Amino acid sequence: MKSHYCGEITSLNLKEEITICGWIHRRRDHGGVIFLDVRDIKGICQAVVNPDNENAFKLAESIRNEFVVQIKGIVRNRLEGTVNKNMHTGEIEIEVQDINIFSKANTPVFPIDEYQEVNEDVRLKNRVLDLRRPEMNERIISRSKITSLVRNYLDKNDFHEIETPILTKATPEGARDYILPSRVQPGSFYALPQSPQLFKQLLMIGGLDKYYQIARCFRDEDLRADRQPEFTQIDIEASFIEQEEIMTISEKLVVNIINDFCGDKLEKFEVIDWHDAMQDYGCDKPDLRIPLKLFEISEIVKDEEFKVFSEPASKKGSRVVALKVPDGNSLSRGQIDDYTKFVTKLGAKGLAYIKINDVNDLENGIQSPILKFLKSETISNIIKSLDVSTGDLIFFGAGKESIVNLSMSSLIKKLGDDLDLYLKKWAPCWIVNFPMFEINTDGNLTPLHHPFTLPKSSVKEIKENPQGAIAYAYDVVLNGYEIGGGSLRIYDKSMQETIFEILKISKEEAKTKFGFLLKALSSGCPPHGGIAFGLDRIVMLITETTNIRDVIAFPKTQSAACLLTDAPSKVEKDQLDELKIISTHKEK
Repeated sequence: MKSHYCGEITSLNLKEEITICGWIHRRRDHGGVIFLDVRDIKGICQAVVNPDNENAFKLAESIRNEFVVQIKGIVRNRLEGTVNKNMHTGEIEIEVQDINIFSKANTPVFPIDEYQEVNEDVRLKNRVLDLRRPEMNERIISRSKITSLVRNYLDKNDFHEIETPILTKATPEGARDYILPSRVQPGSFYALPQSPQLFKQLLMIGGLDKYYQIARCFRDEDLRADRQPEFTQIDIEASFIEQEEIMTISEKLVVNIINDFCGDKLEKFEVIDWHDAMQDYGCDKPDLRIPLKLFEISEIVKDEEFKVFSEPASKKGSRVVALKVPDGNSLSRGQIDDYTKFVTKLGAKGLAYIKINDVNDLENGIQSPILKFLKSETISNIIKSLDVSTGDLIFFGAGKESIVNLSMSSLIKKLGDDLDLYLKKWAPCWIVNFPMFEINTDGNLTPLHHPFTLPKSSVKEIKENPQGAIAYAYDVVLNGYEIGGGSLRIYDKSMQETIFEILKISKEEAKTKFGFLLKALSSGCPPHGGIAFGLDRIVMLITETTNIRDVIAFPKTQSAACLLTDAPSKVEKDQLDELKIISTHKEK
């Protein structure tokens, strides 16, 4: 049907008779000569229809944008002065001999022949048109190529691609399961997997040694710009392996991806203790491209009469931090007010600041609304501790630790964007030594990762001090995004039972939900561990977009809806009856 892709025709094809197929990107009528820009997945090529070719010219007059056509013609050089050096095909054009219109198209609801910002709901409702846009083409193709690279890398390292079930058993992994009713077993339900976690562990117990899978995963949770209800992860597991080995394998994979697709070489991955990350950045996903850190000043301000600082400085579970912004004096009062509004939306009560006009004159060279509440000795100690220079600005966060961490870490990222503070293009790091547990809203312990993570404690030690337990867990972070996370796994039945006990999972519940795992652990289990990378998020970073929906062919909205197909949707009563299901939902 075609001899060449549109985007691959060059001066090497001069005088050749060729056939191309594609969409009309743009039609132009110039003084009786019609120019057709034809687009396919490889690019755009210009075709010229002369009026002396009556049949072709008549068809060309009727053609509009997005018609699907086949064009036959001879490749020739463009006329002098009409060469487009910005196009791969810009030196040539096709002198049209014959045109075949495969299908006509309605006027597109948004332009494809030029870039415009389009409301995302409109894009998602008309996703087939959106996918035709060159930038979307490139992102989806990049995703395919990245997936191939991952497979080739893991194959070469003796990993085996093994599929695990999609219809499985509901198990707690930190988010809600999507559940599906069974027709043949009325009243029973499958769950869609949040990850292949337990199956890949069972594969290790089954002696498969090294496993990987480009796995589809499902989580019924509230969504954000970088989350989807169904997503894809690069799932990796290996037996008889230590944490450092998994980290090395993972690093090389990320380095290969960045090198192949961006032509960049990653520097050494910094390794940061989780507690240090929370102390210095307020989060466990720091963007190390931004040279800003939090400085704990609780000890400096705890005896102040200024209760905004002294109370949280003396209270367990609270903190007071300072954030030095080099040359931050350039920020206007209006900008500072905007940053104050930004952190208050995240739960902070405000955003105190000090401007350093002259670091050598602490009496007259600094300005701030809070100076009158602080001792001069305290101000001096803060400035010395932060190694402040003239022209710097100091922001302060005070209050409950979780709120200070969230608001100030978010402020760091916003300042990085607004002031263009990025020092490099890529900044990878590992976050290690996560706590095994965190305290839930109901006061009970919950796993920070999942309940199958191996702790750096004996059974006796973790029973005595579960809150102090550290996990063999590790996340890989790139430019402020967690792109992968993993751990060594529990391979001893008594340890797994102990973890269930700490999480208040009764023996009966553990047997019901995890009996198959406990039985497998009793059959001889090798030490093992792994990691899972978010493929969607990696592609998002590689293709330089901030919206994960841009790299998924048919994504969902933030309400987990598919605007293209109008899913989820109602089903017929006959289907519900067959599944022995009654809907209790009442339409408003």
